[in-house]
Order: sequence, then structure tokens, then C-alpha cells
Amino acid sequence: MLPSGNYTFNDIHTVLPSGATSISLNSLISQGKWGDDDGDGQGTNGVTATGSISLAIKDKNGSTVNRSDTLDICKAPYKVTLDSTGGSLTTQYGVPNSSRFYGGSAVYYITLPSQPVICSVRPNLVYGTDSFAGPSNIWSPTKGFLTQSTNPSSYDRNFPTTGADGLYFDLDIGGIDGGQLSWTVNTSGSLGATVRWTRPLTGTFTSPDNRTIQADNWITDKSKNVARVTLRGPRASSSQISSSSPGSLARPVLPQTFELVGRDSNGNEVRYGFVLRQWFVNQGNQSKRYSDQSAWCNSLGYRLSRVSDLTNAVKTDNLPISGAAPSSSDNYYQRHIGAGFFTEWGFMLDYAAAGFVNGYYWTSDATGSNQFLVHSDYGYVNSASASYSFYAVCTAP
Repeated sequence: MLPSGNYTFNDIHTVLPSGATSISLNSLISQGKWGDDDGDGQGTNGVTATGSISLAIKDKNGSTVNRSDTLDICKAPYKVTLDSTGGSLTTQYGVPNSSRFYGGSAVYYITLPSQPVICSVRPNLVYGTDSFAGPSNIWSPTKGFLTQSTNPSSYDRNFPTTGADGLYFDLDIGGIDGGQLSWTVNTSGSLGATVRWTRPLTGTFTSPDNRTIQADNWITDKSKNVARVTLRGPRASSSQISSSSPGSLARPVLPQTFELVGRDSNGNEVRYGFVLRQWFVNQGNQSKRYSDQSAWCNSLGYRLSRVSDLTNAVKTDNLPISGAAPSSSDNYYQRHIGAGFFTEWGFMLDYAAAGFVNGYYWTSDATGSNQFLVHSDYGYVNSASASYSFYAVCTAP
């Protein structure tokens, strides 16, 4: 373990010069880095060697690290591997004056003494690369949303700001073993959250529109446990989903703040906070006309979502409209915190227990006789006659 401070791997002294990842043994000898107990090899060119030593550094995710990189608790522990090839050592004098040796390898792990942190939180990563990726200080295509604040007064800067029953995300914890933590969820309100140390979902599930979906398909390594946060709150029952007049559904008082606190047996603690500003309820696989879907939401005591509630996509062609801010650069979402429900959570169909389908959802935004629609895969905006049939997702407030 290194002492406190900002260090690069060049600050960690090895037999290799600063910045180098390999060196020949003969170069080490020319630098005077050798010795012989009985004095063989003294003098100019008194000793020569063949073979080399190489250095490789990888972070906890298996990514290669440069020696000039600053150590980061969110990437620790680091694995440092020193490899030597086979070779020979020859001196000018001595009997015998040459010997051979075999290659070998030594592995070291380096971590940092620091307060444990939640480095990032991972919802569905599908449609999170290339044009769909948000700013690099907010979104990582491989990690999800980066923690924006550890200060309770600004937890509202963190993901998520929107939610629905059954949605989930995983915590990337730095500086502490997540498996040793016991979790407490501090909140005041009707919405809830649970944190479990569990394996990612495997196998398949059937979506409400009868598609076979690979569970947690955005997670490549399912052999490792994750700290999974699942949201709980009002959702339409099966009878309400199938009814044209479902009756009122509990409506949360928002915003509602959550603080997740993980503690181990030694008293070490890690915290993550977020503030939900909107809660969404869907109607499963029920595809109906706009007026019917709007009435269904109203019967619940909710309202049909607007374009800006769902996406930050910008439609610039025929019948243009812009979604939430910060805006995307085109007619698809770009992953950003607070810029729409689909924008935050990604491809909605992939959440096994949330009840969403892959298709267009009506919005209350209109242009002439047409209503705008938002697709639940990557937040694409379209429009259609109100007499057509599409899905419904309601929101409060």
C-alpha cells in the first residue's frame, strides 16, 4: 500500500528506468546495477549478459496502465507483473565464467490508502457508446454514470433522477471489498430502494410483448458479484394494466432523497446519494390510441409523459421538436443525468422486472393533428396520428 498522495507509477522505483516497460540485462549492467561476491567481472566489459526484464501494469478492470498514469482508487488494486526471459551471465574471469538462468515472473498488487468511494453506477449500458455516449466527465460507455457529488447537499447531481418500480443499477465501489458491506438505505417517503450483493442475472426472460431477452446482456463478466440497487414504488397491477379505467394509484411526493450507506465490520463506510424527481408507471404491452392512453394515465392520477420527460433527442426534420436539456446532437438520446427517463436508464426492454416493451410511447406533445412519440430503445422521436395505437408511460409529477 502506498502512502497518501498523488502518485504515478514512475514514482514507484523498480529496476527499470522511469517510463520504461522493458530493458535488457546488459543495459542494467552498463548502469552498474550488478554485483559479484568474489570480484569476477571487474573492469571494462568485464561482465556481459543476455536476456531482458519487462514490466506490465493493469488496473482492476484488466486495462493496461501507463507508468505516467496517476494512481486512482477507483482503478485499484493494480496488478504489476515483472517478467524476465531466460539468458546467460558471462564474466571475464572465473571458473566457470558463464552460467545460464531460466525466465521467471513476479506479481505485485498495489492499492491506495483512501476513503472508500462509489466510483460510478451502472444502469443498462446498451446504446451508451459512440454517438449515444454522454460527456466523458459524466458517462463512461463501460462503467455507466460517474459519481458527480459525495456532498449530501448536491446529491441531486447524481444518477438517477427518474425511476420506476423494478429498475436497477450496480455500484462500482473503490477502496473497499463490496462483499464485506452491510447496507442501510436512508430515505423519507413512499418510494424505496434495496441494495444486495448478488450475481448479475443469467439466462433469459420473456418481455411483456413476448420477446425472449438475454438478462443483463450489457454485463460481460457474470462470475463476479455486484452491489445491485433496485427501486421500489407504485406500479400498475395486471388488472389495472388491462382496464381502461384503472382507478387511482399511489402517487409519490417528490423530490425524494436517498442515501445508501455501506459499512464493514471494521467501521469503514461508503455512501452514495441521489434524488428522484420523477416516477414513471407503464401500461405493459397495451398498445392503444392516444386518447385512451392519456385517459388511462389520468385515471391513475398521473399524466402522460412529454417528450422532454423521456429523452434529450432533437428532431430537426419534418415536425421538429427538442427533448430535455442538455440536448443531444441528433434524434437519439445522449446519456446524461437529468435529461429524460429513457436517456438515464437506456434500453428499457432489457430490465427484467420493469414491464417495459420495445416500441413507441405516446407523449402529450402535439403538432397539428399528430402526437409526438418516443421510442424506448434509444429515445428516437417521431410523430403519428392520434388514431394509431402505441404504448403508454405515465409520470408524476
